[in-house]
Amino acid sequence: MEYGPTNLFLTLHNKKKMEITIIQLGDENIAEVKGSGVFIHNLDDGLQIMVDCGAQEAYKAIIYQENITDDFFELKTKLAGEILQKYTQYGFDIAIVGDFSRYNSKSLNDFIYESNKSKKINFVGTREEAIARFSKR
Repeated sequence: MEYGPTNLFLTLHNKKKMEITIIQLGDENIAEVKGSGVFIHNLDDGLQIMVDCGAQEAYKAIIYQENITDDFFELKTKLAGEILQKYTQYGFDIAIVGDFSRYNSKSLNDFIYESNKSKKINFVGTREEAIARFSKR
């Protein structure tokens, strides 16, 4: 695994700073998206991440739980479904890194379990686990 030379720093409309670092895995680029605070609040924010990563020729991304609004993990808001459906539709693979046990929701746990089976949408505990998931394809 090699780290690419590309680091992209963006200031989003909500004034949060986001950094995209490219990880080269074989002949593929994986975007690691991180920053301070929440920068995915709605569908448009989620789509912008996909666009920004695609501009770096990265069609797989690692995103951190702390950068996503809690509404995403409350399935009744339908935000997770809207964003992840678009990602799947456009062939954009994602790994969300975090501790999902803090959400006491059987429906979320079932959603995570089913999503992880697809290997296109992954909920994992560590960055290393995310990279490993992407390398197994």
